[in-house]
Amino acid sequence: MAANQTDYYQTLSVSRDADAATLKSAYRKLAMKFHPDRNPGDAEAEAKFKACNEAYECLKDPQKRAAYDRFGHEAYTQGASGGGGGGGFGGRGGQGDFGDIGDIFETIFGSAFGGGGGMGGGRQQQRRGADLRFDMQISLDEAFNGKSTEIEIEVSQSCETCDGSGATPGTSERTCNLCHGAGAVRAKQGLFVVERPCPTCGGRGQVIEDPCGECRGDGRVDKEQALAVEIPPGVDTGTRIRLSGKGEAGQRGAAPGDLYIFIHVKPHKLFEREGTTLATRVPISFTTAALGGSVDIPDLDGSTNTVEIPTGIQSGKQLRVRGAGMPVLQGRGRGDMVVEIQVETPTKLNRKQKEILEQFRETETGDECPESKGFFSKLKEAFGT
Repeated sequence: MAANQTDYYQTLSVSRDADAATLKSAYRKLAMKFHPDRNPGDAEAEAKFKACNEAYECLKDPQKRAAYDRFGHEAYTQGASGGGGGGGFGGRGGQGDFGDIGDIFETIFGSAFGGGGGMGGGRQQQRRGADLRFDMQISLDEAFNGKSTEIEIEVSQSCETCDGSGATPGTSERTCNLCHGAGAVRAKQGLFVVERPCPTCGGRGQVIEDPCGECRGDGRVDKEQALAVEIPPGVDTGTRIRLSGKGEAGQRGAAPGDLYIFIHVKPHKLFEREGTTLATRVPISFTTAALGGSVDIPDLDGSTNTVEIPTGIQSGKQLRVRGAGMPVLQGRGRGDMVVEIQVETPTKLNRKQKEILEQFRETETGDECPESKGFFSKLKEAFGT
């Protein structure tokens, strides 16, 4: 590292293993502190602002950061000086003794890798904005009926001041000094020369000399955005809704990414869901189980389902109500409702009820409960008693 060049990590006051969020936070604080608008006429503050901007522009890009971590500032100076030593990055003329090998690879593989006079295909296109994720919790009733709602998210949008160019209005970009506009540089690795996107300009071939004061040269600013969301009936946990073009803004005018909304349906007090099937457990009295009857179960559409209980039903028996389940997502019809019967034994009996049950027990023959009778018959056979 040259004596007059401060380490980028020291410039931003972060450790070398700082993550992207830490880098962004540190840069924002320093940029606000030293911004020329807050320090009019202060040359030292302006110099620090430019240094912070230069450091962040390098470290926020994974490829640039990797090159910087490996070669330091040499990754930015070797090619511009035309030197060929040390295994750093070099411009078109900085290949040293490996120039012939580079030319051979260029001749053989140039067209296969995109042409443009090099293995990497030269200048890269501007990158599309990143896709974003938003997690939304809804109730089972909302999943049944669908929902129109609005969400607010903070997302990077194209800077209105510079119209997404990243440059101060009235100024323009200049040709990158490292790659001389090619968008790619070469690095020596053993006996080979490989071509990679230029770490200074990110493969664009152009750099911004006078960054926009609003977006600090990025062409994007973070803003709160309100978005209308339509949730169709029948969604389930894991359903993904795509809002095209509502993701992160692309770099300097490139296309924006998409926003994906992931649905999470909250548990319901009465129903459990399995796809389009709704399941519930219904307790009934032992007299209803013995004599038969009916129970009313509410439907998520506001109506009531009357379920007929057959005579002699047992605990665990499942009754199916056709078409009373969840709507089919983006389709027609509904699934089923499954009602599992739980026969409840009474725990509080008055005197008269006990007398009636005692009279019933005296009349029992065993045929009333065939499973019990069969079980005890097997016991007798097994043990000879």
